[in-house]
Amino acid sequence: MVTVKELLQIKGSQVWTISPEESLRSALERMSEKNVGALVVVDGDAVVGIFSERDYATGVVEEKNFTLEMPVSRFMSSPVYAVAQNDSVDECIALMTQKRFRHLPVMEGGHLIGLISIGDLVKQDLSEMEKKIRDLEDYIWIHMI
Repeated sequence: MVTVKELLQIKGSQVWTISPEESLRSALERMSEKNVGALVVVDGDAVVGIFSERDYATGVVEEKNFTLEMPVSRFMSSPVYAVAQNDSVDECIALMTQKRFRHLPVMEGGHLIGLISIGDLVKQDLSEMEKKIRDLEDYIWIHMI
């Protein structure tokens, strides 16, 4: 069973953040510049939300007087569910599926130390399945001789 800690060692622990007062324009520019689909919204050291491409798309449609100068806090997803380094990839997938979101901050001792996406989890699951297939093929090959 792969843990969040192991996943972060593979993918890295870089997290891009934004404050709740910053504009949607700033958020979109940062997301484009960093080539990410979501930013963690932080107020000081506290994680207060997630702002994702989905939040932007929903906001554009639902907000009657929409402008790019509106604050991120108006469109971010909140409350935020987080995981710890010792949680398993399977637990993360279950939480994301149950709560219907695609990004999970990784917290340790009250501090943000990483961010994992559904894509990271699926990639890890596929990698594990490919290894199991290779192991089974090796086992079958050895026992056919």
